[in-house]
Amino acid sequence: MILPLQYVKGVGPKRAEALANEGVVTARDVLLRVPRAYIDRSAAPSIAVLYNRLRSPDLWKGDALSITAVSTDVSLVATVTSAPERTVGRARKMFTATVSDGSGASAQLIFWNAINYFSRIIKVGDTVAISGIPEYDPRWNQLTFTHPEVERVDEEDIERYRQGAILAKYPMTQALRNAGITMRLMRHIVEHVIDDAIADERDVLPPDIIQRHDLMERRAALRELHLPTSIKSIDRARARLKFEELFFFQLFLAARSRSRKRPDRGLSLDPRSPRARALVEQLPFELTTAQRRVIHEIIHDMSSGAPMNRLLQGDVGSGKTIVAMLCMLNAIDNGYQAVLMAPTEILAEQHFRTISKWLEGTGVVVDQLVGGQRSKARKEVASRIAAGESHIIVGTHALFEAEVQYHKLGLIVIDEQHRFGVAQRAELKRLGRLSHEDDPRNPHILVMSATPIPRTLSMTLYGDLDVSVIDELPKDRTPIRTRVVFESGLTQVYDFIRDEIAKGRQAYIVYPLVEKSEKLELKSAVEHHEFLASSVFPDLRIGLLHGQMLWYEKEDAMKAFLNKEFDVLVSTTVIEVGVDVPNATVMLIENAERFGLSQLHQLRGRVGRSGHQSYCFLATKDHFRFQMSRANSAEERAKAAVRLKTMEETTDGFRIAEVDLKLRGPGDLMGTRQSGVPEFMFADLVTDGPVITQARAEAFALLEHDPTLRAPEHQALRERLVDDATSSGFLTVA
Repeated sequence: MILPLQYVKGVGPKRAEALANEGVVTARDVLLRVPRAYIDRSAAPSIAVLYNRLRSPDLWKGDALSITAVSTDVSLVATVTSAPERTVGRARKMFTATVSDGSGASAQLIFWNAINYFSRIIKVGDTVAISGIPEYDPRWNQLTFTHPEVERVDEEDIERYRQGAILAKYPMTQALRNAGITMRLMRHIVEHVIDDAIADERDVLPPDIIQRHDLMERRAALRELHLPTSIKSIDRARARLKFEELFFFQLFLAARSRSRKRPDRGLSLDPRSPRARALVEQLPFELTTAQRRVIHEIIHDMSSGAPMNRLLQGDVGSGKTIVAMLCMLNAIDNGYQAVLMAPTEILAEQHFRTISKWLEGTGVVVDQLVGGQRSKARKEVASRIAAGESHIIVGTHALFEAEVQYHKLGLIVIDEQHRFGVAQRAELKRLGRLSHEDDPRNPHILVMSATPIPRTLSMTLYGDLDVSVIDELPKDRTPIRTRVVFESGLTQVYDFIRDEIAKGRQAYIVYPLVEKSEKLELKSAVEHHEFLASSVFPDLRIGLLHGQMLWYEKEDAMKAFLNKEFDVLVSTTVIEVGVDVPNATVMLIENAERFGLSQLHQLRGRVGRSGHQSYCFLATKDHFRFQMSRANSAEERAKAAVRLKTMEETTDGFRIAEVDLKLRGPGDLMGTRQSGVPEFMFADLVTDGPVITQARAEAFALLEHDPTLRAPEHQALRERLVDDATSSGFLTVA
């Protein structure tokens, strides 16, 4: 019999309440609150080893892969040798503690918050377990941990540690600490309830899958995580639970994918399209092999009778627009409308002009619907759409507003899909379904992304979508040459820009800010537009574009640059997704260390849109070559160096995306709120690509064999899938 947690020795009502506030109410809650780390004497690094590892590497020698990853959480055991409280600046207090481990070096623990708490629990002579990110402070030649997790280790645990025992470290919040719950007490609670709690656990993974992947039994895995016998066994236990977690998520995606592909809900289109064939024959260039392959994949989906849900990935300039247009012509030749939704009015305008130009004289009516249109013009367009007179409608969010009624909408193309929310996509799909009055059918959906998505993230985030990849650039595209330059060398870059303009070319100069900031030592577009126009290029025509301008001012500036009325366009990142200017061959990005990899890659993609050789210069401060003065800059400096070196080394968007994923993690990379990236307890989307692939293959194969999981041996599997999907929010993932 399992007693309530408050009756476990050392807990009591108040501590039980604190645990309940953290979601730990039952013995099973204790079982599933697995350790976040372990203290293992054989694996813990010494302070001396960490000190030597982190001392000032030269980040600019070698390639991006050789740059040391600084952000690594470590755990070690050491003794407190001093613990003074200090006052810094205007009466701001900090608490520091110096620790040593007998390796001949020491480290400093720094606390700015909860000073009273830490000064109470950290005393000179105490043995403490420390977990955190170590940094090297060059000012004091000191290894530091800022706000690490610190646990005082009692005599019993010290003895166990010395004898080689592995100590589990559980997630601890300040509220738990304030209630007097220590790491030792957490271990005691686990030891008290684990036998009875594990007895109630069922292993719902099919036995053949467990055997095929040599997985540990679930009960054994949970026991090993809490009461480890070796690091190797911990790894096997985590591997089992990692696979299980990914398997159920992929099973959910497989079920949703099958549901979407029910033949009675989609449109069956004839794959033959006279208009598409005629356009291909008239194009002034040849489609690449990759473009032909993905067109075949898309048309095959559209002719299947099941609603298409396909993601089209392609690097900047790979030719996604022509692929989308040929597929839209297929829908039109079958008697349906097609919609192309873009994230900005500038991009919608570009698509509208490009498509109108290509389809001139074909009888295809192309209309534009954007928020900035006058009321009369919008009503006229809406009227043509409702009557079925419009064939292709290009627009922004205005496409799914209430007054728009489509007439047999067959294909929805969403450009730069990550910029649209789940609700916006769903509303456009709903309007498409309603446009088939007599027999409501789901339109086909093609979402396009010029932001390459790493394969591991794609299998998770878009696991229920079919994915097509254009992995080949047009033959006339010359790779962009990229160089990191320092501020002391900007004069030569300006001379280079002048030489390119003398050849009839144009250039972008991008700044991180619109206006000068007192808080940030970064360059601004407005300030430097004036400086460049008056002091650097007084004889050239310098334009300005930034996000605080009105939409029509931005459009006018972009059109003027496209029409060669400006030689240089000074801008912020508003051009990241923008109009193609084939004549622009130089991109200079100031304060490049402040931009993310994906953003740098997108900005670079604004040049190189023609057969002319193009160039990208990534400018950063001179002192960035050397050690920066702030102690906490080591990690950001290393990451910035990786970003800039990666940009120098490759123009491959997928390789860049993989590096970005490693630097930022999946949530930051995609924007967690919009992306629907699930929060896994065990799986790591950065490093677990092979496991994701295996779990996905097993999940999809299982549903192929038993689509509704009604087989008796899959009953428990079905129940677990429904529970997981409901409780974890999988059902709301985009």
